[in-house]
Amino acid sequence: MSQVESNERDATPSSDRSPSEWPDIPPPSALDERMGITFIELSPDRVVGRMPVAGNTQPFGLLHGGASCVLAESLGSTAAALHAGPGHIPLGVDINATHHRAARDGYVTGVATPAHRGRSFATYDIVITDDDDHRVCTARITCFLRPIPDEAR
Repeated sequence: MSQVESNERDATPSSDRSPSEWPDIPPPSALDERMGITFIELSPDRVVGRMPVAGNTQPFGLLHGGASCVLAESLGSTAAALHAGPGHIPLGVDINATHHRAARDGYVTGVATPAHRGRSFATYDIVITDDDDHRVCTARITCFLRPIPDEAR
């Protein structure tokens, strides 16, 4: 089940803004839950999450490349949302991934860190490693930071 560790949910984001100015952490998406993604650390400077390999494999028993992309997009979009702050939503406009090696069991852990954070766009690099700390995938996501229309609030 996807969740944010309770001690991490209350962590102060790395920003000059006070915690009360940050939007509530959204509930896990249905896709995050289906993939078994768990968020471990949340801030606009670093988002960390884990995902089991079991249940997320291709027919040969290896971690599916699309599963790595789902993990990368979940982490990068969450980091972009924390950067954007209240009144904005991140919309992924580009994602790419290089798959370096196979993962067959255990968990993979992704770490999203900023490559660029602006007012309109945010880009995050995501490194995904296996339980032995071997790099499985390197991904990058760019999000458009769209203002939420008043009628949608």
